[in-house]
Amino acid sequence: MEKFKDALRYLLAIVVLAMIFATGCGNNVNTDSTKTDRTDNISKSVSETTAQVKTKTSTDRTKKSDKNSKSKNIGKASSKTAKISSQMVDVDNLPNYSGKAYVAINGNKPDFSKKEITDKSFEDYSKLDSLGRCQVAEASVGKDIMPTEKRGAIGSVKPTGWKTIKYSFVEGKYLYNRCHLIGYQLTGENANNRNLITGTRYLNVEGMLPFEEMVADYVKETNNHVMYRVTPVFKGNELLARGVQMEGYSVEDKGAGVSFNVYCYNVQPGVKITYKTGSSISTGKYANNETTKRTVETTKKSSGGSSSSSGKVEYILNMNTHKFHYPSCRSVKQMSEANKGYYKGTREDVISQGYDPCGICNP
Repeated sequence: MEKFKDALRYLLAIVVLAMIFATGCGNNVNTDSTKTDRTDNISKSVSETTAQVKTKTSTDRTKKSDKNSKSKNIGKASSKTAKISSQMVDVDNLPNYSGKAYVAINGNKPDFSKKEITDKSFEDYSKLDSLGRCQVAEASVGKDIMPTEKRGAIGSVKPTGWKTIKYSFVEGKYLYNRCHLIGYQLTGENANNRNLITGTRYLNVEGMLPFEEMVADYVKETNNHVMYRVTPVFKGNELLARGVQMEGYSVEDKGAGVSFNVYCYNVQPGVKITYKTGSSISTGKYANNETTKRTVETTKKSSGGSSSSSGKVEYILNMNTHKFHYPSCRSVKQMSEANKGYYKGTREDVISQGYDPCGICNP
């Protein structure tokens, strides 16, 4: 009987141990499953973070590479940039120049959509149009894409409407500058033909420069970003832009630091410009004495030809019909003073500016 009881106790002990072991294994399985779920979540999070870091690093690397070789990115307009065109600003709906270098558009409020605004630095330059004219340029300006070196040479670029013309009353003497759409101090662009237009000294210094410096100073002081877009505005098939639309919006503070939308006039006080070709003539109080001091670099000259300094003749220009005459021509007497211009130079020079000889006096 005692042996039977001992056997029963032994059997019960085995059953109890078996139950305890089974329960322990069950707990271990559940723990491992929970641990696996957490690992998957962490891996997913790390994967997402890594993807973000790679994207940012790739972008940074692209920007740095662009500084050395812009051929990969120059003129590559983003989809949002491609939707913007100079036609969004109608020249005919803008007020005429009245002595101020720029005028506010849309209540001075920039027109960036929420999708366009980003605190990731980038720069885009649209392809030239069929006439070779620059189109919109856009950037999110940050310190990481600002230049660290002095500006290089840009003289190799001849934007549409380009002519080398001097007037003694123009600051720096030269009427036209190669104007950066997005200033060099913002993105470090040098001889990028998709970022340079023919602009007057007045446009460059009095119109665009104050806004470029505003953006540059803000970015350097805050380390924030500024959405920045410049759109050259042409009329019809004219080679010279009538002006540029400039927009700026500081990203991190939602426009509290920088916010503007302006149109800058491509004009020069004292000069009448023919926007179709880029030719010009001094007007008003400068008309009689400045035409003799002007020099013109023609397309032929820039490609290796030469322009003789001898054989200069006084001509009267009709800036409406684009004809040039001898002062004694009878057509001059019938010409409106508003359309009359004065020029002293060679016949080749005046023709190169888009003027045709009068059929009556045959100059």
